[in-house]
Amino acid sequence: MSRGHFFLPWNASKARLREAESARKNRLEIVKALSQGTVSRRELFKWGLITGAGLIAPIHGLSPFVTRAYADDGGGIPTGAPPSPGTEGEDFSQPMLRFEVLQRNPYAILNPVPTLEANTALMPVDPLLGGSYGPIEGRPPGPDWAHQRWNEFLPKVAIEVTQECAKTNPNGNIPFKFHPSLPAQGPNAVWTFNGTLPPKLVLGRYGEPILFRHHNKLPADARQNGGFGRHTISTHEHNGHHGAENDGFTGAFFFPGQFYDYHWPIILAGHDSINPDATDPKAGSPDDSGGINRVPGDWHETMSTHWFHDHMFSFTSQNVYKGNAAMYNIYSALDRGNESINDGVNLQLPSGTTKSWGNLDYDINLVLADKAWDRDGQLYFDIFNFDGFLGDAMTVNFAYKPYFEVEPRRYRFRILNGSVARFVKLALSDGSPMLQIGNDGNLLPHPVTLTQLDVQGIAERYDIVIDFSRYKSSPTNPAPKVWMVNLCEHEDGKGPKDELSLAQALSGKSSDPCVGKFLEFRVVLPLTNNTDGSKAYTDKDTLIPNPDLSKIPVVRERTFEFGRDGGSDSAPWTVKTDGGQGLAADFSRVTAAPKPGTLEIWHLKNGGGGWDHPVHIHFEEGQILARNGSLGNVPAWERGRKDVYRLHPDGSVTIAMQFREFYGMFMEHCHNTTHEDHAMLLRYEMDKGLVPMPTPSPTPQGVQYLSTTVERGAFTP
Repeated sequence: MSRGHFFLPWNASKARLREAESARKNRLEIVKALSQGTVSRRELFKWGLITGAGLIAPIHGLSPFVTRAYADDGGGIPTGAPPSPGTEGEDFSQPMLRFEVLQRNPYAILNPVPTLEANTALMPVDPLLGGSYGPIEGRPPGPDWAHQRWNEFLPKVAIEVTQECAKTNPNGNIPFKFHPSLPAQGPNAVWTFNGTLPPKLVLGRYGEPILFRHHNKLPADARQNGGFGRHTISTHEHNGHHGAENDGFTGAFFFPGQFYDYHWPIILAGHDSINPDATDPKAGSPDDSGGINRVPGDWHETMSTHWFHDHMFSFTSQNVYKGNAAMYNIYSALDRGNESINDGVNLQLPSGTTKSWGNLDYDINLVLADKAWDRDGQLYFDIFNFDGFLGDAMTVNFAYKPYFEVEPRRYRFRILNGSVARFVKLALSDGSPMLQIGNDGNLLPHPVTLTQLDVQGIAERYDIVIDFSRYKSSPTNPAPKVWMVNLCEHEDGKGPKDELSLAQALSGKSSDPCVGKFLEFRVVLPLTNNTDGSKAYTDKDTLIPNPDLSKIPVVRERTFEFGRDGGSDSAPWTVKTDGGQGLAADFSRVTAAPKPGTLEIWHLKNGGGGWDHPVHIHFEEGQILARNGSLGNVPAWERGRKDVYRLHPDGSVTIAMQFREFYGMFMEHCHNTTHEDHAMLLRYEMDKGLVPMPTPSPTPQGVQYLSTTVERGAFTP
């Protein structure tokens, strides 16, 4: 059975394109009804409108691939859509947007003042949400959801942000457009942080806790969503080392009109047991004069590149695609964000020198995400493919195929794959080398020189250094250019179809419109001060060695198998635990309960079927011990700590996990967010005894609690 193309080709006949556009409109009516809760998936299956694979049934007027669908017995064919309009001839004609840094304010400015337990002061509830009164904070009330270790890690910095409809950014008068040739996005087409472009960035440093206050200013009317997305949100700081009440648990969502105070303590793992007197200079934070403030914990657990995004149960894919995604740089004694400080601790990575820490001149955040838009240029999403949605337009920092002007020197790029289901594989158009220095939130033990990065799964972060000094201007080439290229070809949301050669990707012959060049570098800026103050690294150098686990006893091994076994039509994706039955997500069920202060070995297995699953485990970093049963199968760029583990088709990964400092309910799930939503997610719990945390059931008028169940064998002896 063939794996059909997700989008019709650009040269499809006008009649076929008209039919496809009509089908898309009809499908979107179904998507809209489902997103607003006026129809259920079960009803759609009962009526025969979608298949057991989650696809639109091969019915004329709903699918543009009716002929092909019938030829393939209706199986395995994606929804399909006509090509996104408005980008022909527009490649690399707009500058890339740099992230907008969210303002760091004194903690004392917050009003109302943050509280240890949720603020339950009452406010009127919009009649569209049921009226009456409800709490101003959406955090579940009471001591179980109080901020852990609040007095020990009192916030020093406040960051206040809203989630709201698309609008023009008054700071620079920037309209919300993916490209100047496209129309501005309608208010409900995109929902993002502050409702504006550019995407947002938080700067934090160890030992300086942040209170992140997130206001929900989305429409109270669930029908006002532009056809997809849910107006309730839960913000996950991926992969923060803090309590469950601040993790963005999928069931701890909050409503329009409310806020949620997230407490990010920013401490090193091992805070309670390693370097407790804070004597090691490598365990530290940059101060404001170029020095180090020492902190307790294991400096081998230092993290650098995080992001945060929505985690609303069953709607994560729609809300993240709609714009609920931002990045978060964490600075440390090792990763100072000032390349000129040479004190034997600072790694002097490309950044800049103006400030004592957190310089962004040569430290560049990139979020890559495939998008699609309808015939009116508005953001388009179709949930009716449980394999995963693919767009046909590659964006960088929410801009369609931009260019970026650089100096002839080293730059650091923190690259996030922010797609729903698309994997990417990156190279430079001339095949020149890149230096990978980080994977996920962590710097590697040793840099790795590569001409092509590994395939990057959804939510993975790759930190790389590119040296543009190799591109010398000349009379015949006064403005050298080089492009970032995607080599990973998709035909559907299952996972990569092929890893193309550079020549194949550049040929323009791939049926996948997101293969090929997507970001242009123009080496046209003069070298500042005629110098590059960053340190040149090779594969033989050391960045951050892994924590030593050799003397820590393993108390338990667990096996989690990700597949489709045992799922329902509306929730086909499941997880098997320790050989048990495949179960769909139920966030009131505890699947695993490791004991605080222990080390466990977790085996992650792909249940087969040709799918590719990037599995994310919240709260703790892990070390990969084996791929497919052997350490020899673990490449150098995966030898550091990680929080997303790509499960190749029929593959497995064995990891070591420590559990420390905080407790509560956390999640493990596939980060193909369509899989997560339908319903490849489980809850694991770190607790103080044998009583799980109460499971929240939020309403605008207040949070109730569900009864919590525990799978047999979940608790560590």
